[in-house]
Amino acid sequence: MGVLAGCAVTALALTLVLDDGADPGHRSSDAAAAGAGASASAWDGKVKVLGDGSMSDTGPQPHQLKIEKLKPGEKPPQFVVFSWDGALENDDHLFSRFRELAKANNATMTFFLSGIYLVPNEKRSLYQAPQHSPGSSAISFPTSQHVRDTLAQLRLAWQDGNEIGTHFNGHFCTDAGDAGGGSTWSVDDWKKEIDQAYSFVAHWRTNTGFTDEAPLPFDYTKELVGGRAPCLEGQKNLLQAAKTYGWRYDASSPGEFQVWPTKSDGIWNFPLQLLPFGNTQVLSMDFNFLANQSGASTEGDPKKYAAWEKQTREGYLDGFERVYNGSRAPLFIGNHFETWNGGIYMQAIQDVMEAVCKRDGVHCVSFKELADWMDAQDPKVLDQLRRLDPAQSPDWPTYLK
Repeated sequence: MGVLAGCAVTALALTLVLDDGADPGHRSSDAAAAGAGASASAWDGKVKVLGDGSMSDTGPQPHQLKIEKLKPGEKPPQFVVFSWDGALENDDHLFSRFRELAKANNATMTFFLSGIYLVPNEKRSLYQAPQHSPGSSAISFPTSQHVRDTLAQLRLAWQDGNEIGTHFNGHFCTDAGDAGGGSTWSVDDWKKEIDQAYSFVAHWRTNTGFTDEAPLPFDYTKELVGGRAPCLEGQKNLLQAAKTYGWRYDASSPGEFQVWPTKSDGIWNFPLQLLPFGNTQVLSMDFNFLANQSGASTEGDPKKYAAWEKQTREGYLDGFERVYNGSRAPLFIGNHFETWNGGIYMQAIQDVMEAVCKRDGVHCVSFKELADWMDAQDPKVLDQLRRLDPAQSPDWPTYLK
């Protein structure tokens, strides 16, 4: 499912330390234990600029979910995760729109950054995708101004409490006719792609030549703990690769019922979900609503836009109500920054966020925050929750006693 295709760091300490040590953009299986998921409690209170100045360690991320273990008989929270594939701030300004919307609705989200969105078009040869020639990409490289705008939004997004995950880089999809798409990639191919995703964030200053932009306020070698593969392809080999980097979750499953998540080989599986759609069901992503409404066209019949927007909004809300009044399984909603069919999918998402995120017992969180919460629970309690059908609401005091 292809995508058709300066901000100062908040001062958190008086002392600024330049770290000229090991390359922060280099990741390998040897670094897995020390990288992703590293404890924020180790911060010494000093802001450290890392490597070439592309990243910095500014301490624990603000605005994070308070992680609490369920008490016996306690009804689980209703988690909702809004996530975004690509995360480019272009002339549509959708990154900034939804970042600000989330902040206004007490929500945090996951932005799956495509690494090449920090590589200007004139530097495209820096990207060497698996099974493709240097500079090849199925999505467009950005302008220098769009790189600057994206950096600004990434800074603000992280400071707002949002997660910066990865959508990898070149968005190569076998389903879209690419013989070298993600479904054909080996474990080593995925490692090559992941290494570049790290590197494009860790070295954007060198790659762009920008000297007037502030560092990102996070260390991506620690921030990056999960992603979603383009077109949801290649998950089997991707998971083997991801495990060597210490990743905690993957959001590349092609779709499951609304049930409580499980782990696959030690990694949380956070799939797109099947939501009500007339007499059938649809995956919980904008592209899939579009495919069921206007087929392959992103500019369908304008006379149908209002009805399609209503249908999309109701699909998300029906899926929410089913679990909110039922099993309390997390709801996962995936999106792209797009203007398909007159922008109806973006408006539907805005309506849903405004409708659910301030409801009693609801937490709109990032995938990383959800993984934190899941890891804090009693495994026996999670097993009980997984036995519930989506709409099944037990007597919580006795069911989880």
